[in-house]
Amino acid sequence: MFISVIRFVLNGWIKTQYIDPEFHFSYYGFFWISNPGEAGIYLLFTIMALTSLGVTLGLFYRISAVLFFISFTYVELIDVTNYLNHYYFVSLVAFLMIWMPAHLGFSFDSRRKGFSITQIPYGYVLIIQLLLSMVYFYAGLAKLNPEWMLEALPLRIWLPMYSHLPLVGGLMNELWMAYAFSWFGAIYDLSIPFLLFYSRTRPYAFIAVVVFHISTWLLFPIGMFPFIMILATTIFFSPKSHKKVLSHLKSIFSQKGFLNPISRRTLYKTNYQKLIWSIFTVFLIVQMALPLRAFLYPGKLFWTEQGYRFSWRVMLIEKAGYAIFHIKDKKTGREWEDYASDHLSAMQTKQMSTQPDLILQFVHYLKQRWADQGYEDVEIRAEVYVSLNGGVNRLLVDSNIDLTQIKDSFGHKTWILPY
Repeated sequence: MFISVIRFVLNGWIKTQYIDPEFHFSYYGFFWISNPGEAGIYLLFTIMALTSLGVTLGLFYRISAVLFFISFTYVELIDVTNYLNHYYFVSLVAFLMIWMPAHLGFSFDSRRKGFSITQIPYGYVLIIQLLLSMVYFYAGLAKLNPEWMLEALPLRIWLPMYSHLPLVGGLMNELWMAYAFSWFGAIYDLSIPFLLFYSRTRPYAFIAVVVFHISTWLLFPIGMFPFIMILATTIFFSPKSHKKVLSHLKSIFSQKGFLNPISRRTLYKTNYQKLIWSIFTVFLIVQMALPLRAFLYPGKLFWTEQGYRFSWRVMLIEKAGYAIFHIKDKKTGREWEDYASDHLSAMQTKQMSTQPDLILQFVHYLKQRWADQGYEDVEIRAEVYVSLNGGVNRLLVDSNIDLTQIKDSFGHKTWILPY
């Protein structure tokens, strides 16, 4: 995550994603999260960088873990259009690490305290293993849909874009290759958790993890996600395997005089163990339930996207949209049009144009913006055309409804037109 923060800064994304936009889309229930301004954003990223190093080195670990979770999650909550599955995954792991004794062996904190522990309860390891398993398994379940399995969509749209690659480029235009990628992806996601838990298949499963994620990294612009998943998956290896790596590192540091002998304590104990297990149990139940909430909504999930976020549906759809907002001043009867590109960044415009809850947020933003200019009573209708997985453009929302009169909720959005 330290590397991720540096990468974010060097690419100039702090400015383009958080400073330049005049409006930010909020998560439902988190409207109180606001952009702290340029100085505040840079402060949050500085805290992220320093605390990610603190967690890595085990230096003031507990404070670092808490501050990293807060700063990282706060930044992610500022704007929905920046949502990525692996950002959500990082927030979840960061939350779990607050409660873990990850700083009491081979760390600066263990040197300061004068002791290290040699054993921890398996629950601290199991919680991460189960979270990773859910990420993979739910991603696999999400692929068991007609478009992915029977039509190889959206891969049959994406793969031809890589026909220029040496050696394998010619295969990317082949339809059977899109089907092979689709079926392998589904089988991989559904089976890999079980193969990682079983000691005899674990080494081969980890090779598959590395090959799979490096391949997707080479083909698709998905940033740090493959490396996060590859490194996180090493937690499935046995304590013996990790001890071999640590003993080798310790010998190197000892030879350089960085490590001095310290006392060892066998098992980690805390007075709050029952509380921690209770937190982990509730955490797992919530994470198991969240992806299933999509089944509570009618209609085609990929179209309405109700219950789509936080459910590990990774790279399943190709969606493009175009929105025109028709505004009418009720007092004078004057009508005119407004466009998202006049107010939002390119990324925000793209995301908003295909997601109904963001369209509704933008309409209410436009209402307030025109009210500030003296048009206090306007109606706004959205004419939004969306193409799903290369299909024809269809109207996404009812263009006859004044969206300024609608408030968002967890309920079904009846103003979304059926696919």
